[in-house]
Amino acid sequence: MTQIRLTDTARRAKVDFVPMDAGDVRMYVCGPTVYDRAHMGNARPAIVFDVLYRLLRHVFGADAVTYVRNITDVDDKINARAAATGRPISEITAETARWYLDDMEALGNLAPDHAPRATAYVPQMIAMIEVLIDRGHAYEAEGHVLFSVSSFPDYGALSGRAVEDMIAGARVEVAPYKRDPMDFVLWKPSAEGQPGWDSPWGRGRPGWHIECSAMSAALLGERFDIHAGGNDLTFPHHENEIAQSRCAHGGAPMANYWLHNEMLLVEGRKMSKSLGNFFTVRDLLDRGVPGEVIRMVFLGTHYRKPMDWTDRRAEDAAATLRKWRVLAGDAPPADPAPAVIAALADDLNTPAALTALHALAARVEAGAARPGDLRASAGLLGLLAEGMGDWAAAPDLSALETRLAELRAEAMASKDFAALDALKARLVEAGVEVRMSRDAVSLSPGAGFDAAKLDGVG
Repeated sequence: MTQIRLTDTARRAKVDFVPMDAGDVRMYVCGPTVYDRAHMGNARPAIVFDVLYRLLRHVFGADAVTYVRNITDVDDKINARAAATGRPISEITAETARWYLDDMEALGNLAPDHAPRATAYVPQMIAMIEVLIDRGHAYEAEGHVLFSVSSFPDYGALSGRAVEDMIAGARVEVAPYKRDPMDFVLWKPSAEGQPGWDSPWGRGRPGWHIECSAMSAALLGERFDIHAGGNDLTFPHHENEIAQSRCAHGGAPMANYWLHNEMLLVEGRKMSKSLGNFFTVRDLLDRGVPGEVIRMVFLGTHYRKPMDWTDRRAEDAAATLRKWRVLAGDAPPADPAPAVIAALADDLNTPAALTALHALAARVEAGAARPGDLRASAGLLGLLAEGMGDWAAAPDLSALETRLAELRAEAMASKDFAALDALKARLVEAGVEVRMSRDAVSLSPGAGFDAAKLDGVG
């Protein structure tokens, strides 16, 4: 069996992945807060850990892996959006959750086995909070319930931070009802018009961190194999999850492996609305960038390194995928290449896996490998899937080839090359590769091909 190695944030090392039960591998990934469109940074963990899900299913069997990715549908950002728009909270969360799921599907991600919404697990959250209070790890104060960080000596172990440094460097909400500045909210009161549930501490709603502890325990058990998400969640979200889960469950580890992906850059700069380089997945899709192309750009960078989105990388990915789809044809998936499997098993080294795919594609082109092997190997990365290749269908450029040949003949006779050069320029602008020999004219879509730019050309 293939040995998977993963970089565990808690151990600060790449280690062998050994599941608790090879017949029941369990993974939890923190999902979105649904109040707006998913931005490109939201897409990275969905793509990265979808690849891990595919790898786990390949190694252990499709029926042996359970993947949970939550949806946060109760949050102050959602409340603020509802207040600003005058729309009901339930309407906003239903709409934006659907947007998220549609956009992640467009990027080629498999649906997780469970996609729990926080509002469906409030009773479990209340029950966990009661246990924490009973065991002296939480306390009630002015309608709030707070976790007592000082009651958990291992706090900070995941992020490697001392509590004193966290207090000095973090923007901590210092409320008069807190016993300690680092204590965090498990439950808070709800004002009129805000979502609320009856609880032993009055009508209120859960804090952010408790939801993942309650939902993961309900769906995967008190201890499971892998917990993953963006590295911005390491502290405080995952640190707080560990604290409350271990204290509620008798000290047992919450997850055996913690994985975190790095953040996203756009053209070399941090994505920011103030810089004008902030955009959503839907923005790119609506601009005509195929989901499969977006996915391949993401996979071109190792998940533990910052990823830089550039238009040039998207153009190169489109050209490669178009070529691979021609080589794979309609062949059914056969056997994934060992080099691709080995790359993914080595801490999800997707750049190395893509390099192996390039080599495999060259062998297919030379007749030394089967097209089905290319399709199966790419499938481990979520590429070349059926239903995602309409964008790559080869356009019919025969009429333009004929017209270009006619203009060349006319130019050779008249020595006026203006019309010929103008058409060639329009073709190149649309991403068409123009090849002209003494006997023939050949056109083919190249990097950055955009069929829309050919409207009216001829």
